[in-house]
Amino acid sequence: MAAVKDYSVEEKLSALVRLQKIDSKLDEIQVLKGELPMEVSDLEDEIQGLTNRKNRIEEEINGISDFIEQKKEAIKEADALVKKYEKQSQNVKNSREFEAINKEIEMQQLEGKLAEKHIRDANEELAEKAKVLEQAKKQIASKEGVLNHKKGELEKIIADTEKEETYFNKQIEEARKATDERLLFSYDRIRKSYRNGLAVVPVVRDACGGCFNSIPPQKQSEIRQRKKVMVCENCGRILVDDELNNATEIK
Repeated sequence: MAAVKDYSVEEKLSALVRLQKIDSKLDEIQVLKGELPMEVSDLEDEIQGLTNRKNRIEEEINGISDFIEQKKEAIKEADALVKKYEKQSQNVKNSREFEAINKEIEMQQLEGKLAEKHIRDANEELAEKAKVLEQAKKQIASKEGVLNHKKGELEKIIADTEKEETYFNKQIEEARKATDERLLFSYDRIRKSYRNGLAVVPVVRDACGGCFNSIPPQKQSEIRQRKKVMVCENCGRILVDDELNNATEIK
């Protein structure tokens, strides 16, 4: 069984500094992208919602159009029956038959008028739906214009930084493997706590490089000795001496 190397505190700190510097490089690339990835995603969701709404309106318009056609057919049928009954009324044998046919004629005429009213109402609704549909189409076209512009900006940034980002993503995998597991857990926790992503900072001009809180001389001396992991009492970031920080370079 191969022996597991026991890294010194200095080596652990050096690994942390390297990890922080690579993460900071990746953070810089994300800063270049800014809010564009989120804006593009939000616009795509918004356009999808508007498109779904447009599709529903089109389905409703098709339904109303079918309803109008049905009522037009009903009017034709009613007119045909009126003509049929009027012709039959010429050959009635008694008043009872005459009255029965007249009732049928009146009934079909009422059916026709009712269908005409339904058509008028449906046409009004159709006109309103057409306006709403036109508005939805304009909104989609407007949002798509903004989306294409945002996508263009994002694609340009991605094209400019893709090689660099790929390189540092590979480097970060190797750096995380080389970092002490317990320190890595603390590093990730601290890093998530701050918007600038700084979990490991040097002591600069007698102060924490993260929160700029003053570091006592005795503690600075301990940090320079690299015998144990020291943290800022104010912000909780891991502290390293400036010399160690500068000695770790990221190409």
